[in-house]
Amino acid sequence: MTFDCSGHSGCENGGRCFQDSANCAQTSMCVCAPCFYGTRCQFSTKGFGLSIDAILGYHILPSIKIHHQPVFVQISMALTIVMSVVGFINGICSFITFNNTKLCAVGCGYYLLGSSMTTLLIMIVFALKFWILFCSQMGLVDNQSFLYVQCILFDFLLHVGISMDQWLHACVAIERAISSIKGVLFDKNKSKKVAKIVILILLALTIGTSIHDPIHRCLLDDNDGDVKRIWCIVTYPFNVQIFNGVIHTIHFTVPFAMNVIAFLVIIVTAARQRSLVKRDQSYKQHLRAQFRQHHHLLISIFVLMILALPRLIIIFASGCMESA
Repeated sequence: MTFDCSGHSGCENGGRCFQDSANCAQTSMCVCAPCFYGTRCQFSTKGFGLSIDAILGYHILPSIKIHHQPVFVQISMALTIVMSVVGFINGICSFITFNNTKLCAVGCGYYLLGSSMTTLLIMIVFALKFWILFCSQMGLVDNQSFLYVQCILFDFLLHVGISMDQWLHACVAIERAISSIKGVLFDKNKSKKVAKIVILILLALTIGTSIHDPIHRCLLDDNDGDVKRIWCIVTYPFNVQIFNGVIHTIHFTVPFAMNVIAFLVIIVTAARQRSLVKRDQSYKQHLRAQFRQHHHLLISIFVLMILALPRLIIIFASGCMESA
């Protein structure tokens, strides 16, 4: 193998070109610098919104049957099927449960109904995105118009759905805290009206703070001899990359903080009310009792945080995804 391909390197972005012979080369290949990938190192992951395309795409072997695909692809496929089926069933059951006039007598019912709908949306879009990626990399789907529509639409819907779900769960916690404070004075009709308005506002905000994603998405053709791949990529300018990081941080930290604050309000309020009725125990004893009674709420908050944390880490952990 010789370096630089006799001064006729087709490699981009500082990639090194190697050919099998200095005099009569038959084949050549590019070795990409960190943060670049593709047959000619033409794709950059600097400012790249890491998605399933960037992580899984190059592992899928074109024109190879599923059982002959790499183990990584097979495991991803199995996990996608399991997650999609379980998530879809969970979403359907939740929707049936909360699509009830009695449960929607207060705002919490509307928030939980909205959450069940976002769960269904996330699972359906995620499953479709995975299989469209697989089929496109296999060469089974190559319609540019179809691929472009799903490229700009699916990641956008996932961003909106995930953010909405986090905010809706936070709204449930806040309403429970308000209910514990007001007690019998809690106005159910007012909470329903407020919930409808809040849901519309949250939907507008999540769409507005995610609209930069489809704007910066496009399709790129990657031709390597007889193998043709079509990529859906998003490349953010530096200022948009900062904005994207800030927005993801807000969508992660603010709902989490709202959940924690609501939990503290609930146990403190309940402990104070019981200490006024049962004076044989101190306020601290009532507080410990309420913490034990409601500790499952705190556990669920931190479980949701742990599940959402990898998405935030991917954004800030490194400047790019290095090519394999």
